[in-house]
Amino acid sequence: MEIFIYIIIFIMGTLFGSFFSLAVYRLPIKQSIMKGRSYCPKCNHKLGFLDLIPVLSYICLGGKCRYCKEKIRGRYIYLEVFSGLVFLLFALALKINIYELQIDKLIYFVFGILFISTLFIIGGIEKEKHYIANSVILFGLIIEAMYIIYLYILKFNIYRYVIYLFVMLVLLLVNTINLKRKGKELYPIQILILCSYIAIFIQEELVIISIILTLLLSAITEIIINSNSNKKEIIQEKRRNIPIGFYLCIANITMIILQITFLRG
Repeated sequence: MEIFIYIIIFIMGTLFGSFFSLAVYRLPIKQSIMKGRSYCPKCNHKLGFLDLIPVLSYICLGGKCRYCKEKIRGRYIYLEVFSGLVFLLFALALKINIYELQIDKLIYFVFGILFISTLFIIGGIEKEKHYIANSVILFGLIIEAMYIIYLYILKFNIYRYVIYLFVMLVLLLVNTINLKRKGKELYPIQILILCSYIAIFIQEELVIISIILTLLLSAITEIIINSNSNKKEIIQEKRRNIPIGFYLCIANITMIILQITFLRG
């Protein structure tokens, strides 16, 4: 029965991963992620139920659209599988047990899943479009506000959470003012907003480790870019597009699972 529960959690993760793919595609082009059936981005044909089964549909269709036969980006299956694995590892780290259900673990699991989900979408959009989606940050802000209220009810010390929340709101205000004045958002401020958002949910030392890991991944990316390109203009263009936010999200998804494994498990 316990193995069956973990299989269900993995499948749930792949379903979320399918939704993440939809959100990453639609949010940057201002399309609703709640309305309208999924469709092929190549031929615009609306997809049926058999086209939308996570992982299996991609494999059975040979990675191609059923209708126009165009190749489907591997991003979809990678995101679905990775999401399933993350959800599974998250549940294993919390030691979810059907026979000994604990309300505090279940509530933390729900908040954790929602937090991780926002990181998946933020990271996916950042990798594709090189900007931090404020709409997703704002949704996550609501989730974290609810989490802080929950901790307050449990008599936890919430001062550090409130401080990070305040810092995050100030940075969002500065970014919004700059957008109105200059018509663009400041990428460094967006990264600081993301760091503040992450710090609300995990401990400061893990945020620092995540930042170090992000810098390491960014440095490795730059080394690869320099080794694969000889033209200075191309190098500079690719360097500007190094997805720092993407690496930060991946690093923090890893850190949150490690935090639960060693501190809560």
